[in-house]
Amino acid sequence: MGETLGLVVHPSKPVDSSVRTISAYARTHGVRIVVRAADAPRVPGFEALPDAEFADAVDWVISLGGDGTMLGALRLVMERPVPVLGVNHGNLGFLVEVFPTQLEAALEALVHNEFTIEPHSCLVAGTDVPGAVAGFNDLVLTRLGRGAVSVDLTVNGQQFGYYKCDALVVATPTGSTAYNYAAGGPVISPSAAAMVVTPVAPMAGVSRSVVLGPNDEVRLHVAGDSAAVGVEVDGVESETLAHDGVLTARLRQDAAKVVRLAAGAHASRSRVKLSLLDLPLRPDQLLELVPGHLRQRLEGPGE
Repeated sequence: MGETLGLVVHPSKPVDSSVRTISAYARTHGVRIVVRAADAPRVPGFEALPDAEFADAVDWVISLGGDGTMLGALRLVMERPVPVLGVNHGNLGFLVEVFPTQLEAALEALVHNEFTIEPHSCLVAGTDVPGAVAGFNDLVLTRLGRGAVSVDLTVNGQQFGYYKCDALVVATPTGSTAYNYAAGGPVISPSAAAMVVTPVAPMAGVSRSVVLGPNDEVRLHVAGDSAAVGVEVDGVESETLAHDGVLTARLRQDAAKVVRLAAGAHASRSRVKLSLLDLPLRPDQLLELVPGHLRQRLEGPGE
């Protein structure tokens, strides 16, 4: 583990137990801990830095929260990707791997290099508003008010058709298990260099998902008959697009490094979580969602 560890914490969930574990470990191993200035009131007693300085200073980041907190941590360091470990203080997380009770063992694994790095891509988007935004899950065009989202799709300068729908999702492989999946889009392996465009409740035009490659540029042009359109980045409202407004998106590979301590087990749990969303589960599959230490307690001694 590097000498400077950054903490990114959920804005409201209690994370004190994990903070104490990390703090004790840092003291023992001579590790410097820094936090974002915005998080300082939640985790007092640590050196607080503005976001830009935080991103420049850290060698590792630990995210305490759910997938939303983890996504924020990845965006924070995307210009200088460092390994990020997610500790699950949320609910049904796909990115976060470690539970608070496993944190001490996870820190030991990091010190002894007993982990792998899972690279993640992001979508870099541009609009009429100056500056680019990045989404590790998805970019969504949503309708504001009555009517439908009506946009024309161009890929690498070639017209692909148009969409008329309730919303339009552009997702990374990571985000393919989120809104894209709920809308009937395909699940894409995290190892694939691809992005997917999926309409939500299509009414006319293209009605199925379109999977595109890593070097493709997507251009979405808001048509004159469209409702007002809002842009959401990883579930957070970003801005609005007027008629003739344009959203462009490109895939940026290797934009983040996610720490995996048991990649196979994490992948298995993620598959079961996907099944939980819309398929009946067998009892043995449900057990896979239970952390190992709790499962042993449920099964009892000698089983």
